[in-house]
Amino acid sequence: MSGLLIVTDAWHPQVNGVVRSLDRLGQEVKKQGMEVHYLTPLDFKTVPCPTYPEIRLSLTMRRGVARKIEEINPDYVHISTEGPLGFWARSYCRKSNKAFTTSYHTRFPEYLAARFPIPLSLSYAALRWFHNPGRCCMVATPSLKRDLEARGFDQLHYWGRGVDLEQFHPRKEKVLDFPGPLLLYVGRVAVEKNIEAFLDLKVEGTKIVVGDGPQKAALEERYPDVKFLGLKEGKELADIYASCDVFVFPSKTDTFGIVLLEALASGLPVAAYPVMGPLDVIGDSGVGALKDDLEEAVVEALKIDPEACLAYAQQYSWEASANQFLSNISKIHPD
Repeated sequence: MSGLLIVTDAWHPQVNGVVRSLDRLGQEVKKQGMEVHYLTPLDFKTVPCPTYPEIRLSLTMRRGVARKIEEINPDYVHISTEGPLGFWARSYCRKSNKAFTTSYHTRFPEYLAARFPIPLSLSYAALRWFHNPGRCCMVATPSLKRDLEARGFDQLHYWGRGVDLEQFHPRKEKVLDFPGPLLLYVGRVAVEKNIEAFLDLKVEGTKIVVGDGPQKAALEERYPDVKFLGLKEGKELADIYASCDVFVFPSKTDTFGIVLLEALASGLPVAAYPVMGPLDVIGDSGVGALKDDLEEAVVEALKIDPEACLAYAQQYSWEASANQFLSNISKIHPD
């Protein structure tokens, strides 16, 4: 039985699209008879990430990561993140002449630029250095692939995402009792998510924010009429999706947005900007409204049939996502 090692600096107890994708990937790959191992911050001592304390950075050097990799002795190494663990795993693979793959989940250059005066060109140069030596770099959408190709990234292959249709689906019972229509945002409450574009909308109904992050306390104080429900998971999160009327996605920096699929599977049309992520997931499917004016998008999205959203979401499965991932790594013969 062949073995896969996934190296990731993003892992539980973090709640985000990267963690959910990697967790579900492992479950699906195991069903197909492959051993799956993870190298995560849970294996090391950690410290909080500056400006983002809920993210833990591993305190280790190359030797510690090398020892873990050699103990597992995997056939395939997939480096999912560009953090300390990803850096040292890359270093080990390069020095040992061991093939590896990577994936590009997060637009870190844009995230950094939102916080610090760091030129995008410098950040992208660092990411090219990180990813290009791998046998392939997996990306979730065509627009991200085109963007990275234009920036000099090599060996880009698709790896799509899925949604758990058993968990996310319409429900007759509603768990929220606020004046409608109910406008929902789910995700990190942080500057790069552009949440204030949602909170500033002059629209009828109640705005609901599910998630946590460094901006949460300040935004709660500035927007007392908004319902900040905090971090939710599992059935509790699915119940909230199914109780709302439209999903508002104000981010302009996401590469995909698994929450878009979760919303659609729950019968929620999407209101978003016409940018990477929404353009790929929603496009001209008719299950969302993509407008430069987010208020217009919300008004238009509220007119969309929820049944159309549900039908559209059913084409995305985690099994198909895992098969695409396995197809990518199968191009690499085990060392």
